[in-house]
Amino acid sequence: MTATTKRTRARLLVEQLRANGVDRVFCVPGESFLAVLDAMLEVPEIQVVTCRQEGGAVMMAEAYGKLTGRPGVAFVTRGPGATNGSAGVHIAHQDSTPLILFIGHVERAAMERGAFQEIDYRSMFASFSKFATVLENGARLTEIVQRSFALATSGRPGPVVIALPEDMLIEETEEEAAPAPQLCASGLTSDALAAVARALAEARAPVVVVGGGGWSLDAAQAVARFAAAWNLPVAASFRCQDYMDNGHPNYVGNLGLGPNPALLEAVRSADVVLAVGARLGELTSNGYTLLDIPAPRQRLIHIHADPDEIGRVYQPALGAVASSASACGQLAALPAPAGERPWAAATAALRASYLAWTDPPRLQGDLDLGAVMRLLRERLPADAIVANGAGNFAIWPNRYHRYRSYRTMLAPMSGSMGYGVPAAISAKLQHPDRTVVAFTGDGDALMTGQELATAVMMNTHVVIILINNGMYGTIRMHQERDYPGRVSATGLVNPDFAQLARSFGASGTRIERTDQFAPAFDAALAATGPVLLELMLDPEVLSPTATVTSLRAAAAGRTA
Repeated sequence: MTATTKRTRARLLVEQLRANGVDRVFCVPGESFLAVLDAMLEVPEIQVVTCRQEGGAVMMAEAYGKLTGRPGVAFVTRGPGATNGSAGVHIAHQDSTPLILFIGHVERAAMERGAFQEIDYRSMFASFSKFATVLENGARLTEIVQRSFALATSGRPGPVVIALPEDMLIEETEEEAAPAPQLCASGLTSDALAAVARALAEARAPVVVVGGGGWSLDAAQAVARFAAAWNLPVAASFRCQDYMDNGHPNYVGNLGLGPNPALLEAVRSADVVLAVGARLGELTSNGYTLLDIPAPRQRLIHIHADPDEIGRVYQPALGAVASSASACGQLAALPAPAGERPWAAATAALRASYLAWTDPPRLQGDLDLGAVMRLLRERLPADAIVANGAGNFAIWPNRYHRYRSYRTMLAPMSGSMGYGVPAAISAKLQHPDRTVVAFTGDGDALMTGQELATAVMMNTHVVIILINNGMYGTIRMHQERDYPGRVSATGLVNPDFAQLARSFGASGTRIERTDQFAPAFDAALAATGPVLLELMLDPEVLSPTATVTSLRAAAAGRTA
């Protein structure tokens, strides 16, 4: 187009997305942004993925952000579309994932009149986005979009929300798209780097904790080199297990739900804790018990891209503002002192404890999930992507699968149900040549299970492992602990999920015995479209270590 050619602001928006490297957007169509959908036809370099529910669409965009480090982009319509999509925004906020959500909005003349499906989006998203605005002045479109791409990826990455008034989108303009913003990641100062080296040289029992947003494959590889050179034990924060090859001799496990007691003790008794990128939130800190508040007894070195996170709960001995991507490279270049480190034996012991902790148990019943996890560990390639939503079923991949390379784990730090299936679809679209497996439960699956229709439409070869025990397992587990034998609201009546998958046009297989899983999984890997394997789990089994009977017995012992 020439400089004098007019285009709608919707077309300008789409061109601006493309200028920022956007190659895929996720949406549920709505009349409030039909102008954008029409403009998409003129920019075929951007793939439009039509989803079946706004939460699923935004979760797919969030997974894209995790996988690429670039903002995932989603479009939803006003009102109910925005409220449905907010679940994905919350995930991006808690998981520090770059995301931009565009919401079709009422016409400007109708604003603040309680118009059809009108919501105050600034207020609605204020507490869980980096920036939420209404683009009332179309002349500021390029400015706001460019600012949003910069905000979503800078500092602690996160979500940005932009509401698009319907009448603004059809205005005409001669403005052209601006080039993408160039951002430079900040690194550690020479003084901070020297302080880190000095602290480690003086340490007797250090532990490194990695996690958070803003990482990359280079950063993960740099941490591995740093750990090897200094023989440091490295733990991952909650649901960041893929930030270091779990096969690395210095990887010692993850902090989060149901952590290894030996790892908890190692952090409690450490003299130096070096946290790189991790927020040290509630789950990573074991309910804020691993470090004293506000002044930890350990010498805490906290490296984080967001200065507001440093000292938010724990006052560090050294707080350094730097991106994980830059800091990891600098740490890897630190020369390690000669000779064996004083903590060498402790590192080896923690590694051995991790290997034992992640050895799946053998369970009662016809279907042994421990055997399933052992088979998956043997059969899945090192670059296979494993996604999961939330529920006790997620314990199995989160604890027993060993993630071998960066961004092979897609799991919501926010604990949002329904994440696994949309995330897996997004992953397969991004990496069509890699194996993608989604874990879900019977409760979790019906949160966003309709996105199986999206998987069929896009012909994405995802393998969905659905664990069916006829209940909301996590809540039932807590119920049996606190109110043993008093079952309320946690039982489920389910469809035949394998048959349901087939009705969508996917493959579906029901598995009731352990020996049925291996051939079914091999067939799933050899398929060409989406496959759902429904694993029928004994409802007595609540987790790898807890049954209904054992929890009731423990409760009886407490009251005896």
